[in-house]
Amino acid sequence: MEHSAGAIIFYEDKKTGMIEYLLLQYPKVSRGEKTRIPNHWDFPKGHIEKGENEIQTVSREVKEETGLAPITIIPAFKERVSYFFFRDGKRIFKEVIFYLAQAKIKKVQLSFEHLDFTWLPFEKALVKVTHKNTKDILRKANEFLARNYVRN
Repeated sequence: MEHSAGAIIFYEDKKTGMIEYLLLQYPKVSRGEKTRIPNHWDFPKGHIEKGENEIQTVSREVKEETGLAPITIIPAFKERVSYFFFRDGKRIFKEVIFYLAQAKIKKVQLSFEHLDFTWLPFEKALVKVTHKNTKDILRKANEFLARNYVRN
């Protein structure tokens, strides 16, 4: 079993009040010998390293993958996603804990791990993300913001 942590990153335009979400394009991954998943869009995430808690992992991974730092993590939003994937012919169970986090800037410095990035409003981001569990968590994050977010 693998454990990772990640974030649904949002940015609020102070002039318009528009909220946009950051999506990263991941390269093609092999899922065994028969199936291939094309380049897909998802949120920043990564392995929880020894001695780290989830919040530390989120901050580190977001900075490594996007250059965004600091971010404001909203610990009241915490969602768990679980799935199986294949590595070297072995089926592996993975659990990812996602937090919601606000970026203060939109300038992204993409890491070598990703192909591209985009900032999109909710409806367009919902269409762009690839996996059902990513769509579900984006919906939950957007609903959370609509109910709880106090704009600055």
